[in-house]
Amino acid sequence: MFIDQFLESIRLSHFPNPPASPQQIQHFEARAGWRLDDDLRAFYLRSNGASLFRRPDSPYRLLPLSEVIRARVALFGNAGDTDAYGSASWFVICSVQDGDYVAIDVSRTSNGLHPVFDCSRDSKPGAPGSVQIAWSFSEFLERALDSNGRLYWLARDWVLRKP
Repeated sequence: MFIDQFLESIRLSHFPNPPASPQQIQHFEARAGWRLDDDLRAFYLRSNGASLFRRPDSPYRLLPLSEVIRARVALFGNAGDTDAYGSASWFVICSVQDGDYVAIDVSRTSNGLHPVFDCSRDSKPGAPGSVQIAWSFSEFLERALDSNGRLYWLARDWVLRKP
């Protein structure tokens, strides 16, 4: 599996949390109302969250299952859990500091994997103009691990590769 090399890099060179149990994953899926795709399932079975590059203040803090919530709630609080604050199908998976996140859209898949988006208060989750930053969680990890701790999608020469 393609994601395995990125998970091994996290284990060896970053700060992974202990793995989630199959029961924790099952509980999360029941609470969230959707199933983890293969990339996310592989990640959580190896590490229930991780900090990339450094701790504290990691530029990429991959969230444990207990913190994976609707993006509109993460950004705007419980009062923001309405369609006026963005799509209900976006869930945060990574904190990138300053209250911004990386999110997936669980209503869309390509080859069974969820696309990954930049997610901030500047544009509501799923609103026109939302920036897709990866086709899958494994592509997101690949680019994040190659970024030297910078938010790769903010670089001038960054482009979304075609799958």
